[in-house]
This record gives sequence, C-alpha cells and structure tokens, in this order.
Amino acid sequence: MNGIYAYDGVVPAIDPSAFVHPNAVVIGDVIIGAACYVGPCAVLRGDFGRIILERGSNIQETCVVHSFPAIDVVVEEDGHIGHGAVLHGCRVRRNAMVGMNAVVMDEAVIGENAIVGAMAFVKSGMIVPPNTLVAGVPARVMRELTKEEIAWKSEGTGIYQRLAFEAAEKLAPAQPLAAPEADRRRVRSPEYDPLFLARMTARD
Repeated sequence: MNGIYAYDGVVPAIDPSAFVHPNAVVIGDVIIGAACYVGPCAVLRGDFGRIILERGSNIQETCVVHSFPAIDVVVEEDGHIGHGAVLHGCRVRRNAMVGMNAVVMDEAVIGENAIVGAMAFVKSGMIVPPNTLVAGVPARVMRELTKEEIAWKSEGTGIYQRLAFEAAEKLAPAQPLAAPEADRRRVRSPEYDPLFLARMTARD
C-alpha cells in the first residue's frame, strides 16, 4: 500500500480483508471496510470530508472520490463504482452501481439496487429511487430494473468481492517477458459464488 497518506494527523483506516492496489491513492479521513476492493489509480481524498466504503463495496480503476468540506461520501454495503467514475459529496446506497465514467455530484443519493448508466451525470441533490435505472446528461430515471438485472449487478459485485481476497495472493510485481511462452496459460479470473463473502468474513 504505497499510496496511503495521513492528512492533518488523520490516518486512513483499512480493514485487513480489503484490497487496496499499491498504485491507488488514499488520503486522510478514509474508512475502508471488510472485503472492499480499490483498483489501481483510484484516488480517495479524505482531506475535506470523510469517505466511507462499507463491506463488500468496490472502487475501480481511475475513480475519484472527494467532497466539499465537512460532507461525507458513503458507498454502502455491496456498492459498485465502475471504472473512471467520479463521486463528489454523495451517497451510494446498498447494492447500487455507478457505471463507468459516470459523475455523481454533491448531496445526490443513489437508491438501493439502483444503477447509474455509464457516462451519466447525476446533478447535485438528485435522489435516485431504489431499483431504477438512470442515464443521460443530466441523468433522468429511465425505468425500473428487473429482478434479473439486479441479480446481474449483484453477481458482478460478488466477483469483485472475491477479487479483493484473490488479488492479495495473486498480484505480484514482474518483469515483462520478451515473448509469450509456447504453452502460455490464461489467467484464472474470479468466479461468482453467492456464499463466498459470508464464508470469508465469518473467519474474522
């Protein structure tokens, strides 16, 4: 964890079962819960307000999380923040997803099980209803999500929860090969197991 910094004497708190990539930057008043995943080049700046990632949430590559002074950013349990998204002074409720390169502004609330489409702009103060899809610039409610779509989202988040545990063992610095091996194998990617997180966190 090379990119961990105290700010004004406040040190980030990271659960031992969370995975924070060495190239992520975590500053100040940041609290990262159990089985969370923070990807490379993500920036969590807790120098203005507090940032809280609850159990099993993920912040993927190149995301930025920040806020105005004294305003918290909270990603609740099983929250899923896609590649390149920006969260600023907002709350993402349980099992909600913010799509790739979307922006969620101050005092917005993404409802439980809701999905923010890729590239959307959620304006300040918007309240996204639970179980809905929002998309567009500015974002608007498109429709209710089906049970199958919510299950699809949960499966994707479950894979990242497994990745949080597997990356701690599998990720290692390396020097590149000059050419691929003749018998080069494929990476074994994490598989979805709905009981995996419950089993792993029960060990603690």
